[in-house]
Amino acid sequence: MNDGAKPTGHRRRFMNVAGAGVAFQAGSAAVDSGTIMSALVWQLSGSSLLVGSVTAILRFGWLFPQLIVGYLAGRGGSSMRYYMIGAYGRAMAMALMALVLWMAGPAGPIGPGSGGAGAAADMAGAMAGAGPRGWLTAAVMGLWVTYAFVSGIVGVPYNDIVARAVPSHLRSRLLATRFFGGGLLALGVAALADRMVATLPFPTSYAAIIAMAAALMFLSATVFTAMGEPEAPCSTRPPRPSFAAYLREGIGVFRTDARFRAFVIAQWFGGAVLMAAPFYVVAVSRAGVGLEHVALLLGAQTAGALLSNLLWGWWGDHLGKASLLRAIAFGRIWPALAMLLFAPQAPLMLFIALFFLLGALANGLTIAVIGFLMEISPEDDRPAWSGYFNAMTAPAFLLPLLAGVIAAGGALWLVFALSAGAALAQFLILMRIRTGEVTGEVTGGASRSE
Repeated sequence: MNDGAKPTGHRRRFMNVAGAGVAFQAGSAAVDSGTIMSALVWQLSGSSLLVGSVTAILRFGWLFPQLIVGYLAGRGGSSMRYYMIGAYGRAMAMALMALVLWMAGPAGPIGPGSGGAGAAADMAGAMAGAGPRGWLTAAVMGLWVTYAFVSGIVGVPYNDIVARAVPSHLRSRLLATRFFGGGLLALGVAALADRMVATLPFPTSYAAIIAMAAALMFLSATVFTAMGEPEAPCSTRPPRPSFAAYLREGIGVFRTDARFRAFVIAQWFGGAVLMAAPFYVVAVSRAGVGLEHVALLLGAQTAGALLSNLLWGWWGDHLGKASLLRAIAFGRIWPALAMLLFAPQAPLMLFIALFFLLGALANGLTIAVIGFLMEISPEDDRPAWSGYFNAMTAPAFLLPLLAGVIAAGGALWLVFALSAGAALAQFLILMRIRTGEVTGEVTGGASRSE
């Protein structure tokens, strides 16, 4: 390939990856676990336990399969086939959920408090809804589990393909472009969702919103796969003989690579921060703000993500991914503290500001985590390192289930207190990660600086 063709190829792949990301970002906003899906499950079941499981299922389902996919992708030498399975599979799961909700026909929401007092009564109230109501709740949760675990197939091949397609100095800008364009489109999605919630009966309104998400996800998968898979680097590493050897190597990486180990531990506390994520909507409801405003909150969250992208993209590429990680961790302390100080008397405008901040921090976190993981992973073993990292951090993202038990027991304040404490702990751990630090302990090709 000549010198003039190579930049052209990078630009084309940059546009494909960014375009696919824009479509997926907008689609995922329509099934956001902290707003749309939490509101849907809360209105279907009235159960704090099930609301807590929404985020837990999504995060654990996204992370856990990556251990297996990392092994298969690294062994097979091709990542695109696994991307296609996950990307088209998750779109199909959302299409099926939309169909189930549409076929259920109009039904009024159960509303807050119908799950009973305490965790056991809360769960009983969720699943014992007379006939169709209980089955509809079960079907939605089953399809949400499917969506989460099929989505998890995408993570490793996506990171590997993007890292090969886009140079390091452009990756934060790539992710910022994805989130900026996706945020603009997601604002339109939020406006449509608001209209649907206002004009269509429940749960038909949510069927229309989720169908919109499925269409955007199908579009995203098609745009991404159209660019083809970039050529893989020549590897001198011998193939791993077994899955057991792959697991042993992952344990070895955790023990010997200080940056990787600190990153994993920080992410455990990051999972604990997310235990509060689905309960911001519950707090809105308990403050007397009607959930007909859920699309407005989604719009505020999307606007925060949109307007912060230029800052995060510049920060990650110029000040380093570790610096961005620390800034985001520090920022994540404050939303939970605000809930402790001002809920349950908070007005709608405070919640709008809070969701704006949550959106900005969520985008920054994604840009920082993906970017830093790409930076510290060896070039010829990136799928495996992605698998190790995501599998090791997956258990922490089950903590929203514990939050559901706590909230069902009437201690919603404790959920936010634990979240704020975990964010502080994550920030302190990330302060130990410095650019170019512990290079003597970093294995393989991971010793390069940011």
